[in-house]
Amino acid sequence: MMKRFADNIVLVTGGSTGIGQATAMAFAREGAKVVITSRQRQAGEKTAALLKAEQGDACFIQADVTVEADMARLLEQIVARYDRLDIAFNNAGSVGTGAVTEIKEALWDETMASNLKGTWLSMKYELQQMLTQGSGTIVNMSSNLGGHVARPMMAPYAAAKAGVLALTQVAALEYIQSGIRINAVSPGPIRTPLSKRAAETDEERDRRVAGTLPIGRIGLPEEVAHAVLWLSSSEASFVVGHDIVLDGGFIIQ
Repeated sequence: MMKRFADNIVLVTGGSTGIGQATAMAFAREGAKVVITSRQRQAGEKTAALLKAEQGDACFIQADVTVEADMARLLEQIVARYDRLDIAFNNAGSVGTGAVTEIKEALWDETMASNLKGTWLSMKYELQQMLTQGSGTIVNMSSNLGGHVARPMMAPYAAAKAGVLALTQVAALEYIQSGIRINAVSPGPIRTPLSKRAAETDEERDRRVAGTLPIGRIGLPEEVAHAVLWLSSSEASFVVGHDIVLDGGFIIQ
């Protein structure tokens, strides 16, 4: 039986843990050759080993999505190894929190860089390669806090993720006639390290979050991965500039 992404070349930024890792594994199970990138070498190489066991052809390339030279080098290495890039999931980012009057400039800049600038730089070089091919699919990671619903103390993160949605829509219009589809996913609380508070256990986090969601439980990384794979597939061939919210009903309360 032919797998959905057989021989597709897929890049996942922030692919060493959490949603990125789950999505990379899902692509590998569907036959893709997956490249993951992250600043975390040890975690990245561990995930790459899992991907190789699943599919046989995968690699980790260390890079920082906020550094333009890193992203240019990353795409050069992908093309040198595979000669193309079919799909990209721009997942890398970080959470910055604080009251508007108390946020430090360094925290604001870091949050904007890791989420918004990093997504732009990733797209810049992914798109350059996809334009030479005349095809490609990109999915960007936003959040249900990125313009769908407001939450106190989340200004840096929310502003950055709202920017990701705007960037996604503009780029989707710019490149759809070149055969490149661009969309986004906006998760709510997901069972990842980023969703935990300091000194909080996984069980405590799950109980705290479950009470805030109509569905009554926290989301799983694999559930976000399913949406990313669908948006990347031919099944979503008419979906352009769209954002899928995966938050257990939080924003419709």
